[in-house]
Order: sequence, then C-alpha cells, then structure tokens
Amino acid sequence: MEPETTNSINIITSGTVIKGDVTASGDFRLDGKLEGNIQLNGKLVIGDSGVVNGNVLCMNANIIGTVNGNLSVKELLSLHSSARVKGDILINKLSIEPGAIFTGKCNMLDEVRKQQAAEQAAASEEEQK
Repeated sequence: MEPETTNSINIITSGTVIKGDVTASGDFRLDGKLEGNIQLNGKLVIGDSGVVNGNVLCMNANIIGTVNGNLSVKELLSLHSSARVKGDILINKLSIEPGAIFTGKCNMLDEVRKQQAAEQAAASEEEQK
C-alpha cells in the first residue's frame, strides 16, 4: 500500500540522528543525519549540514549536503555547489552547480527504459525462433 500524497513537510534539524529507514508521503528536509534509506512521494532537501548514509528514492531532490548511497529521482535532481554525492544516480533531469562533487554512475530514466524495451523485444524475438 503506497502512502497518500500530502502537502506536509517533515523537517529533521541539525544535531538529530536517525537510525533506520524513513518513508514519507510529503516533502522532507534533512539538516541532521540519517543512517538508513529514505523513500518519499515528494521533494527531498538535504541541507548544508544534512547527511544520508543510505539509498534515496523520491520525486525531486535538492542536495546541498552529503549523500553516501544511490539516488533514484523521478523528476529533477539538483546538486548545489556544496553537495557531496558518492553513489550511482538514476534520474530524469539533472542540474549540477560548479563545485558539487559527484562520484558514481549516472543513468537517465528515458535511456534505461529504452534499453529495457530493446532487451525485451530481443528476448521476444529469440523466443519466437
């Protein structure tokens, strides 16, 4: 069962540490530290002092702080100049400001979908032979 989308904003302030996975239906701002994965139906903002040690799945993301893990963003991922990302990203649109550090692989959702469709078509052809 997927959480219902709401207009709520969850804020975790600097100095707060969460150990465990976070699931939210609204927007989420992290200025503290998360040791776990995060899954949102809304927008994620990781503030300057924010750190995520885990994977991220969300609609949109503004990364100002640090992510150590993979990111999957269905719409727009913005890496600000102070962003530090170590992990692979799967995105629809990407914006990177000068000064941001990104270490990992980047795949565009449209390209992944095209590749999967081509692989499925090739597999269907093989089955028909």
